[in-house]
Amino acid sequence: MGGQSSSTGVRLLEARGSELQPWLDAVAALRIEVFRDWPYLYRGSLDYERSYLSTYSSSPRAFFVLAVDGDQVVGASTAIPLSDEAESFHRAFVQRGIALNQVFYFGESVLRNAYRGRGLGHAFFDAREAEARRGGFRMTAFCAVEREQNDPRRPLDYRPNDAFWAKRGYQKQSDMHCEIEWPETDHGPGLSHRLSYWLRNAA
Repeated sequence: MGGQSSSTGVRLLEARGSELQPWLDAVAALRIEVFRDWPYLYRGSLDYERSYLSTYSSSPRAFFVLAVDGDQVVGASTAIPLSDEAESFHRAFVQRGIALNQVFYFGESVLRNAYRGRGLGHAFFDAREAEARRGGFRMTAFCAVEREQNDPRRPLDYRPNDAFWAKRGYQKQSDMHCEIEWPETDHGPGLSHRLSYWLRNAA
């Protein structure tokens, strides 16, 4: 477990492998809270979250960076070797001829609203990219949900993260997608969602 202070007064803690276990419920709660908003509209449950995060807790090279204010986890960012991630994330890379063991996959970054705009998003990327370099990975990657521009649920003041990701060197891959199912806040059963991949060389 490693840690450092940020200029915001929020502590950043890093955890790997077996060190993740004590933080799983806090990350699960943040995912439910943050992803409830647009564009994910995720209606989550702790049971589902525990199942999802078990992939991370069982991977010796999985990585969390946590933003902690006092004794509260207010943000979290996750990463895992793509070869250890669920098979549903593999297909697009296999089709492109990219070796799974060369990719460090970024699961999510979640941060409470009150802590946004303080540079923590960059700190999350910095920490995960540094971990990718330490691990000898050649590429970092993540995926983001696609939504229709005219979806009536889209907030008028919503600003996508595309420009932020592009400034960090990530490129959206128009031919690389995955399908993930989750329940939405205004629907009953789970719905299938299309997500596009963003890639960057790790060096």
